[in-house]
This record gives sequence, C-alpha cells and structure tokens, in this order.
Amino acid sequence: MYPRLNRKIVLEGRVRTPDGAGGFSDVWTPLGTLWAELKAGTGREAGEDFATLSRSGYRVIVRAAPYGASSRPKADQRFTIGDRVFTILAVAEADFDGRYLSCTTVEEVVT
Repeated sequence: MYPRLNRKIVLEGRVRTPDGAGGFSDVWTPLGTLWAELKAGTGREAGEDFATLSRSGYRVIVRAAPYGASSRPKADQRFTIGDRVFTILAVAEADFDGRYLSCTTVEEVVT
C-alpha cells in the first residue's frame, strides 16, 4: 500500500548566525516544499504553574531523496505547516524499495 501524500509541508534547516554579542542565534531556512502523509501518534501533557506543554508524536512519510540531497530530511531539521512545527527526531526508509522515508517527529504546543 502506498502512502497518501496529501499534505504540503516545508522542510527547514537550522543556520547558526552570530548575534553581535559574542553568541549565536538559530535561524530556520526553508530547504524545499514536500508532499507528505502525517500519522498522529501518542501525546502527553506536562503542566507547570503558568503554562501547559503538549507534546504529540507524528510519523511523517515523504518521497525518498538521495543521501546528501538538500531535499532529504534528517534529524535536527524540522517540518512546518503554517504555524505548526514538527521537529525531526529520526529518519528511516519506509519501504523495502527505498521509495519513501519515514520521519519520526514531535510537535510541541504551549497552552
């Protein structure tokens, strides 16, 4: 069975830039737009005095790209859909033929 690639997502990579005060700040740069299938996993909620953090795992399936290609996702990058951010934790081949990649991601929302 083939994945249903029906969501348009943006792959972003982190670029460290000097902040002018001796440190660095992270800037996220778009690397390309991909079509994906999102599958929700489990989630949990952690509460503090003034805020609640909701963490939900997602499996994101995208078409495979060769190693070294800028369109191939890797850990420490992220996907975005509008204001939603999915941090990539791991990437593996989703099928025996290597046509698709399965990305383990997490979405965090502060409420």
